[in-house]
Amino acid sequence: LGGGGVRLVFFGAAGVGKTALIQRFLADTFEAQHKRTVEELHCLDCELGALRLRLEIMDTGGSYSFPAMRRLGIRRADAFVLVYSLQEPDSFQEVRRLRAEILETKGGAARPPIVVVANKSDLAPRRRRRPNAAAPASPLPGALDLDWGGPHLEASAKLGHNVLDVFQELLRLLHLPRRLSPALRRRRRRQTLPSSSSSSSSSSSSSSSSSSSSSSSAQPSGPPAVRKSHSCTVS
Repeated sequence: LGGGGVRLVFFGAAGVGKTALIQRFLADTFEAQHKRTVEELHCLDCELGALRLRLEIMDTGGSYSFPAMRRLGIRRADAFVLVYSLQEPDSFQEVRRLRAEILETKGGAARPPIVVVANKSDLAPRRRRRPNAAAPASPLPGALDLDWGGPHLEASAKLGHNVLDVFQELLRLLHLPRRLSPALRRRRRRQTLPSSSSSSSSSSSSSSSSSSSSSSSAQPSGPPAVRKSHSCTVS
């Protein structure tokens, strides 16, 4: 992977916390107020010794008004994160539907890398009280491992619980060094990540974009840290 890159796409119903998980990973921040996402692409250039890797993280909205664009996004992706909320059992049904669409669109004998995330585990005590008898209970972590053949994790974007594990599992499924994520965590502790610039566009207005760059020096001892050399957010 001398100059290679991978694209990760986050899918899920509206309000399940896709954007919050991404922001927790990239900047270690959390915004309690939900903001509607149309589509955003986050780019992260990482360095680990001789390994240079570009992570492209696509954040999608929960309302899919353009099926053709969604299928194009699926075809271009290398791996997927399917997110549902432990507070909303119905959001898991959307994960089932999305997974079926991914498998159909990708085709081929090999299954694409998919990580299923049950977000909002910080609200777990509430989810144990099912809203009504007719609503299906959300499966617990590990329940899909045998049926779907992939990892299924509980996470909390609010608390940061298991967020790094989500990306570690993606790297594992892509046969990439899993220590990329812990290295990013070490770097994040050493200094505050620079803010990313964003651009938005619509059919009736022009788009603008900006990017921010940063660099950090390697530590004198221990494994080399990931170097975030450039990040951008493009709508």
